[in-house]
Formats: sequence, structure tokens, C-alpha cells
Amino acid sequence: MFEFDQYLGFLAFLTILTIGFWLMIFLIMFVIPYWIGGSFIERMREKKEEKRAKREALKE
Repeated sequence: MFEFDQYLGFLAFLTILTIGFWLMIFLIMFVIPYWIGGSFIERMREKKEEKRAKREALKE
């Protein structure tokens, strides 16, 4: 069976594996979509500003 140090190593391995799993789930479900959505919205605002600036330049 396991000796005590092997048992602690196994528990450490399971802890690190579990933390990594939940970190990946968090990143995939929340952080990455938030990042992509924010950059998309920012790009749309930049395009809108460019169009507005061109329109203002043509009027003058």
C-alpha cells in the first residue's frame, strides 16, 4: 500500500490537477469570451469613429 510520503505526493498531484482543471474551465467559459467580446466592441467603436471623422471631413 502507500507510504505516508507517497500519499502526500498523490494528494498534491490531485490538488494541482483539480486546480488546473477548474482554472481551464474558468478561462474557457468566462475570461476568453469576455476578452474577445470586449475587443470586438472596441473595434466596432473605432470603425464608427473613423466613419464619423470622414463624414465630418467631407462636410467641411
